[in-house]
Order: sequence, then structure tokens, then C-alpha cells
Amino acid sequence: MSSRKQIAVVDYGMGNLRSVAKAAEHVAGDLAEVTVTQDPQVVHNADAIIFPGQGAAKACMQALIDTGLEHAVQQAAQEKPFLGICMGLQVLFSHSEENEGVDCLNILPGTVTQFQLEDPSLKIPHMGWNQVHQTQDHPLWHKIPQDSRFYFVHSYYVQPKHSDIISGQTTHGTSFTSAVAQDNLFAIQAHPEKSAEVGLQLFTNFIQWNGQ
Repeated sequence: MSSRKQIAVVDYGMGNLRSVAKAAEHVAGDLAEVTVTQDPQVVHNADAIIFPGQGAAKACMQALIDTGLEHAVQQAAQEKPFLGICMGLQVLFSHSEENEGVDCLNILPGTVTQFQLEDPSLKIPHMGWNQVHQTQDHPLWHKIPQDSRFYFVHSYYVQPKHSDIISGQTTHGTSFTSAVAQDNLFAIQAHPEKSAEVGLQLFTNFIQWNGQ
């Protein structure tokens, strides 16, 4: 029986899984074993969960339902160290405006809304490097300097109902929530697996985090 922490990367067919898993494995060393899985039981048994995703909210939710992972993810988000990435942040909320409206996992109260930008020089999707301003202390920000640049690709952003879960903010025409934290859950709109050293530091912090 391995004494290493078991980390499950949730595979519902909608994520940049290979690069996420490789980044986590790269920093895990002997501390943790990283498994990419579609099996709800593996998610249930894991010590910690990485929930990546990209694409559209409706397809994402349908894939979670089709793979039987929906309830496993909901349960894991309540109980164990949990890292959501990109679409894996957005579908944690109650509802997305994407695809004419989609009910999401409803783990966090709030909505997902599209950028409405008045500055014609700013493009949608918001794509490329941008600063994340940390708005609260958190173990996952350990050794990541304030206003570090992360890599983003998205057209929608989250609007939490309760501001006390906001952990990071970013500006793209408007200031938006780019990271949230609640109890054992942390989620970020950016792609840490594409964010060079600060992204690897975030994965390192997650692997060492006990969810407190």
C-alpha cells in the first residue's frame, strides 16, 4: 500500500489533461502519485482532486453526467483538497450564461457571465498572460509573488454571490474574479499548467496542502 498521497485528475473528456497531469507529476516527486481517471470510485478514493476543463459549459456538464462523475466531483469538492482549473472553476458555480444558459454543479453560489468590453482594442476571448492580484492569504499562493502573471484563455468569468470566497482578481476591461477559495476548495480561471514557474509553484502548493 503506497503511503504517497493519491491525486486524481478528473477526466471527463473536456480538459488539457496531459499537460495538467504532467505538471502535477513534475512537482509531486515522491510525495504524491498522480492518476488521470474517468472512474468515480477512483475520485472517491483519492486524497486530493484536480478538476481541469476547457470548452463550453453545456458540453462540460453533459460529459460529467455521461461519465457518472458529476456526483463524485460534487462530493470531493466538499470533502478533500480540490483544485479547479479554467472550466473546472466555472462549472463549480450555480449557473452559466453560456449556451443560452446552463445549470452547473451548484457547489458555489453565483453565475458565470460573458465579457462585455467597451474597449475595441481588447479581444474576447481573454487570451494570454495577465496578472492575478491576490485578495486573501491562502496556502496555494505560498511563494507566488503578488500580481504574478498567469496564462488565460476564456470568454466567460465567474461572479460569486459571496465576495468572501474571492481569492484573486484580474483586469481585462473590467475587474473580474480569477480565483476563489472556500474551505478545502481552491479554483483558478487561469491555466497553471501553462503558466511557467508560478504555475508549477501553485501545483507544488496544492500537493502539499491538507485542505485547511
